[in-house]
Amino acid sequence: MRQAPTNIAFIIRDPLPPARADVLTLFGDELPRYGITSELIGQAGAAPAQPWRAGAMHAVGRLSSRRASLLSAWWDLRGLWRACRRARPDIIQVRDKIASGLLGRLAAAVLRVPFVYWMSFPIVEGFEARRDDLRRAGRRSWPAHALRAALSRFVLYRLVLPGARHIFVQSEAMAAWLADRGFARARMTPVPMGVDGARFDRARIAPAADPRLDGRRVVLYLGRVARARRSDFLFDVAERLRAAMPDSLLVIAGAAASSDEMDWMRSELDRRDLAGHVLLTGWLPQEAALGYAVRAEVGLSPIPRGALFDVSSPTKLVEYLALGIPSVANDIPDQRLVIEQSGAGLCVPMAADAFADATLRLLRDRELAASLAAGGPGWVRSHRSYAILGKRVARAYQRLRAAAPRPATPLDRRSPAAAPGREECTLTLPDGRRLARLDRVFQGHDHVLVAGQVRYRGAARFVLRVVPTACFAAADEAALIGSFLRRVPGADVTVERVDAIPRGPNGKFEFIAPDM
Repeated sequence: MRQAPTNIAFIIRDPLPPARADVLTLFGDELPRYGITSELIGQAGAAPAQPWRAGAMHAVGRLSSRRASLLSAWWDLRGLWRACRRARPDIIQVRDKIASGLLGRLAAAVLRVPFVYWMSFPIVEGFEARRDDLRRAGRRSWPAHALRAALSRFVLYRLVLPGARHIFVQSEAMAAWLADRGFARARMTPVPMGVDGARFDRARIAPAADPRLDGRRVVLYLGRVARARRSDFLFDVAERLRAAMPDSLLVIAGAAASSDEMDWMRSELDRRDLAGHVLLTGWLPQEAALGYAVRAEVGLSPIPRGALFDVSSPTKLVEYLALGIPSVANDIPDQRLVIEQSGAGLCVPMAADAFADATLRLLRDRELAASLAAGGPGWVRSHRSYAILGKRVARAYQRLRAAAPRPATPLDRRSPAAAPGREECTLTLPDGRRLARLDRVFQGHDHVLVAGQVRYRGAARFVLRVVPTACFAAADEAALIGSFLRRVPGADVTVERVDAIPRGPNGKFEFIAPDM
């Protein structure tokens, strides 16, 4: 697939330089194959600065600063200014930031380029969950968190997302969830978590030389631990495995986001006297973690059900499948979809007995485990590799660029004759009425429309083709039809909602006639 070069000014929430595969691999390796480069904008993390191979990186401020929560939007604006001075963006995209999302929308309007929002997590609902936790705990800070949650909800759902030309979401479940809130499904592209096929090639990974795994039936949990993820559930499963299969060993290859959370995990481990049956490695480089993974017989992926995680797309299950590890996962929508389509694991409710029984079944039935393991790598290569996901994302940008208005240039502003002239359309109806400039019917409705066309179908029949915003409701459609009928009484007119309309010589709202 070939397309015109595209430069994206991309404001992200994660620290720079990026470590997440859906930024590092997708935007760093895959999208440049399609001529899509990016100017990453955000705050610096703890890792040393590195060049961004797919464009440039603009780190302003540090996430470790006490003022980061207050100043990050201002820092992002400065970073966006630097990015625009280096290369004019074709698209402005913001990921998981709310105040910066509003600034990004405004900047895109000034530059006359599409604004795109990338939602990998329901951040507003996360703020509301934190508010509720603090209120239940009787913490004095909960009113401030309540104010943050309320403001965030208003800004994101009333100002940011309605102005986004396109929304990338984490899963099909998230797309359905946003559609239920009134956002057009046609403006969304689900991009679930994937894997780098080369990095997760089992043949290239050296198994961990850890004697603690020798002679044990190793079960793996690969990823972050946290109270919010109910990570102590893993100890519930380990207790049942210990009782039924004393030589089992659960390896938890991952760390918590804070030392307090990690201390909580260690204290739970000690309290339950599971030191001989659970190996808590703490943080590991990815190569080392994968070394432990390829020594495992079963991979576990328990994700709590609820508003925050039901719309997520967990990485660990897809990583297990890519490595040929038969898996046990619970029934959040994306995991259920992966298990059903790949046939490479067992899907059970998030209950300790159910997880333990499914794990023991795989440990005891080697033929079943081998059969499930064999289906994983091929399915991941064809459905969840970043090569496949990159192609999907590139197509979405291609459609977006095709529908985007051509930005004004200084030459356009100095000399109107230098820009393509209007192509005025006139039409004579069967009753002798002569019509022109029917594009003016969209005046007063452009706040709920991205683009529109009036097309004549013959015999006084018209179609109003529109690209709606998320705010375009049935009442707006009726008002638009009413505006048209005031200009052309007695006409037969319908409204057709479409995902995109290529920009014509007359701008984003035009009259095209005849179309018979």
